[in-house]
Amino acid sequence: MENAPSETVQLLLRWHEGDRQALNALLERDLPWIESHVRSRLGPLLRAKAETHDLVQEAVLEFLRYGPRFLIEDKNHFRALLVRIVENVIRAQHDRFTAAKRSLHRERPLASDSVLRLDPAANGARRPSEAAEAEEWQALVRLSLELLDAGERDIILLRDWDGLSFEEIGTRLGIAADAARMRYHRAVSRLSSSVLRVRQGRIAELLADPPCPS
Repeated sequence: MENAPSETVQLLLRWHEGDRQALNALLERDLPWIESHVRSRLGPLLRAKAETHDLVQEAVLEFLRYGPRFLIEDKNHFRALLVRIVENVIRAQHDRFTAAKRSLHRERPLASDSVLRLDPAANGARRPSEAAEAEEWQALVRLSLELLDAGERDIILLRDWDGLSFEEIGTRLGIAADAARMRYHRAVSRLSSSVLRVRQGRIAELLADPPCPS
């Protein structure tokens, strides 16, 4: 007999089906822990922000509403994933990334059945042809992008989402065009590795990787 889905999976499934109460239950259960953990890691940076609670809640809501949908059995991994997302949002330019994710959601929405399983057992049991579906691949890339550090994600978005040249990116970042090109290619390489590990259900490894200094 198979094990019953965890509470985290059940709540995520309900939320993916449009149950707002499930989202509220996730927030009530995990938001205080996430906020406390983010405070302990980003204290000086958070002191420069207005309201920590509002900022953390907004970042979590934005990701759960507009990010790729996923299922993950382990509550601790779920919390760690959201902590990584929140920290990257705080380190990056919050308003620009929020607007980009909203636009991405509107223009290229995921199909209703595109839900990523982030647990190793679930991923190992799937056929390769299923993992190769275009919509699932898009979801893998989007989630993997969120797991990069803010600087890497920023330069990928500047190049591939905003369509800036390396000269323009260099000007924006205060570096030479060649340096911007090298930084972009390193970020893409990291993204490729991240996609592979997410696809293989190795989410714990990604969450254990420390973010690069901003």
